[in-house]
Amino acid sequence: MATHRQTTDVPGTSDRRSGAAPGSRTAGQVLVASNRGPVSYSLAEDGTLTARRGGGGLVSGLSALDEDSGTWVCAALSDADREAARLAGGGTLDRSDTGGRAVRMLDIPQATFDAAYNGVANSVLWFVHHMLYQSPVEPVFDRAFEDRWEEFQRYNAAFAEALAEEAAAGATVLVQDYHLSLVPRLLRTLRPDLRVGHFSHTPWAPVDAFRLLPDPIARQVLLGILGADRAAFLTWRWAEAFAECCRVLLGAEVTDHGHELRIGHDGSTTRIGVHGLGADGAFLRERASRPDVDERLAALREQVGDRRTIVRVDRTELSKNIVRGLLAYERLLEDHPEWLDRVVHVAFAYPSRQDLAVYRAYTEEVGRVAAAINERFGTDDWQPVVLHVKDDFARSLAAYRMADVALVNPIRDGMNLVAKEIPVLAERGCALVLSREAGAFAELGDDALEVNPYDIAGTAAALHAALLMPAGERAERSRRLAAAATALPPQSWFLAQLAALRA
Repeated sequence: MATHRQTTDVPGTSDRRSGAAPGSRTAGQVLVASNRGPVSYSLAEDGTLTARRGGGGLVSGLSALDEDSGTWVCAALSDADREAARLAGGGTLDRSDTGGRAVRMLDIPQATFDAAYNGVANSVLWFVHHMLYQSPVEPVFDRAFEDRWEEFQRYNAAFAEALAEEAAAGATVLVQDYHLSLVPRLLRTLRPDLRVGHFSHTPWAPVDAFRLLPDPIARQVLLGILGADRAAFLTWRWAEAFAECCRVLLGAEVTDHGHELRIGHDGSTTRIGVHGLGADGAFLRERASRPDVDERLAALREQVGDRRTIVRVDRTELSKNIVRGLLAYERLLEDHPEWLDRVVHVAFAYPSRQDLAVYRAYTEEVGRVAAAINERFGTDDWQPVVLHVKDDFARSLAAYRMADVALVNPIRDGMNLVAKEIPVLAERGCALVLSREAGAFAELGDDALEVNPYDIAGTAAALHAALLMPAGERAERSRRLAAAATALPPQSWFLAQLAALRA
């Protein structure tokens, strides 16, 4: 059993232990719930637990609040996380591990977590919202799925119960994402005094796609989110799709109030709003100027030489559309041989969800297609595709800095922060080739080159136009893209949600 801890990354900012006594909690308390928390653990052979604090928009956003303002409730994702949760005895983690934040990590039974996370959230809800199913053969909602759905309900109930225990009277709770879509209604039943919000970080499926779900389950998901006082989305497109699902499947009344929608059903009203998460420009610029990024930039430039660069940085998530992006680059070289030996596609494809067979197969296909392009077109001194599959944030930032063209072509994406981050750091300005199915297109489309993510020839033509874009135009577009991309950085995004929920 672990008996002591170590912390990596950010030094601890507080040595205070488990959360404040119940009597000290106030109505100003803010609780956050998400599947993944702000800290994860690794377990050494000698039993030592090492905490690693994470990043991302939610972590950055929450930093806008005082450390003592509330508790972050999350799930234990690994055996080491579960050991840390057990050591906490069901309370909050050691604050020296969490940067001073009160974090309650739930030790949900492994079978329940796996069924909920892999069996429902990532294999069903994610596929529905991103429209990834091959409908002749999937989905199949059989008895095995029904069993997994029962576990998904238990997983959501565990969060609702923990939030109900942690919350002071009249506290505010911000529930995050599709994993926890049932929590708002469950929590409303347990604690009607709370002010509850839900935020969806994914797209929302149009009605015909959402109705792939069995009707009772589709209704349960919608009613779960409608248990919130306010639900929010990354773009109006996703918010309106949710509202339409409520209208068609629940018979709900949807009214437009300009700055928000309102959905009335069964005697209650849920307000619907939009907050487009932006890039943290100040953080990106500071982090990208550090020596480790300079070193990686020098190595990449030596590899690329004086050629133009098309950069993409993604996880090997099915919705990111990496394979079609590679095929479009291949088509560019076929249709425009003048680019042979004059351009390099720097493609970072970091493995994701490798516990699911379909993701492992997709990751292998990315590598196969990249290798085939290099075999077909490469020469002794020119490698057309530079593919990296080992996650390295500093190297990603280095690629951002050297990008002439950014390729962001997802099938569907709630937002896509890479599209917002690259223009902030591109040293010569970059031309952005952007899928119209990315949420970011709503904000960046005017200065991007629009592509249909399924159209290989069209994407190749956009890459060609991007490479030909005059330097002055590229720099001016990139400047406007960066301004739009950083309009609502994480702290402002989080506080805007909070203020709207409390209004």
